[in-house]
Amino acid sequence: MQEEKLSPLGSELVEAMQEVAAHVRGETELPMRVARVPDAVDVSKLRRRLQLSQRQFAERFGFTLGAVRDWEQGRRRPERSARVLLKVIDKEGEAVERALASP
Repeated sequence: MQEEKLSPLGSELVEAMQEVAAHVRGETELPMRVARVPDAVDVSKLRRRLQLSQRQFAERFGFTLGAVRDWEQGRRRPERSARVLLKVIDKEGEAVERALASP
């Protein structure tokens, strides 16, 4: 009986499953990335670098104006999820804008 040749995707899937099986048997370690969430974000500095008013920054990235003001004036600290989003805005603001753009 002749074996069928796998497609490139099929070959990748077989290879991936073999890697997982080796990991389960304790034969190999899989690479792992740990996210580092910043403890603090200088929202005012980020906003000024983007040349946005507090209102523009809030509207563009889905924050409330009050939250932006409180963060900048030190009355509140951004929650963990907000700090993650602020970090992404800092590195890839255009991607966040595209993701949040109205359809």
